[in-house]
Amino acid sequence: MIVVTGADGFVGTALAAQLRLTGRRFRGLVRAFKADSAVAPEHQAVGDLSTVSDEALVRALAGADVIVHLAGRAHVMRKRLLDPARAYHEANVVATERLARAASRAGVRRIVFVSSIKVNGETTSPGRPFRADNPPRPYDHYAKSKRDAEQMLTDIARASGLSLAILRPPLMYGPCVRGNFLTLWRAVARGVPLPLGRIDNRRHLLYVGNLVHAIVALIDGAAGEGTWLIADRESVSTPELARRIAAALRQRARLVPLPVGLLKFAATAAGQRALVPRLTDSLEVDASPLAARIGPLPYSLDEGLADTAAWWTSR
Repeated sequence: MIVVTGADGFVGTALAAQLRLTGRRFRGLVRAFKADSAVAPEHQAVGDLSTVSDEALVRALAGADVIVHLAGRAHVMRKRLLDPARAYHEANVVATERLARAASRAGVRRIVFVSSIKVNGETTSPGRPFRADNPPRPYDHYAKSKRDAEQMLTDIARASGLSLAILRPPLMYGPCVRGNFLTLWRAVARGVPLPLGRIDNRRHLLYVGNLVHAIVALIDGAAGEGTWLIADRESVSTPELARRIAAALRQRARLVPLPVGLLKFAATAAGQRALVPRLTDSLEVDASPLAARIGPLPYSLDEGLADTAAWWTSR
């Protein structure tokens, strides 16, 4: 049986749908049931993984062969925290450590941990994509907590005999997407003029359906142990992404050729300086080692955007 933490989140919802479709037994662990939505029969509310009792965690994992660990504090650009380092550490390191130790006690044989490409760093140079064997260069509290969670899991797996596979995805998109991608999507959908026309960069993204495909392969042990980078098959510039989002929505993107220096100045003046590198810098990923093990990811960027557009128009 498979246990999925964060089963009601963006990735967890897509993974749960695929597991149901393929008839795989799973249990979805969530913090609490949402009052405004139906409770899935596979879901079990366990509270905060960083504070729930050890005994309750072991019971929640009873009978599991594999854990897919998705739960944690995501990187939220606009949310202010009084002590962000502590908040990220508790949600992404303490909770993960307690889950791993409970997994060892419960007889779980394998953990698949979805981390973040931000463990590698924030940007890449032309022709030098991130690789899994690059020295970690996490920049912010979120990325550092993911790095620490990876290292802690590696130590526990080595000591206990757990099989561990780590995935580092870049920015993800798909139905029910949130965060920065949704902000860009909304702007394109509303026909807002975007000052992105002069940006010359390359960025990899990841369609959630491709991530789910890889997770299922890792559940089955197809790629073995270790750290794996994952991304869609092609990278894209920010203006090209805007155009392809518009094409998926059957409209035209309104791109303004604003010089990048002026864009940075305007963003800084508006208090959005941290957002600019995510629009203007490059972030490419060498996902070929994973593809060599599990085969090419099944969906193209345009197919992923088309699925996102179908969700958007049907809301």
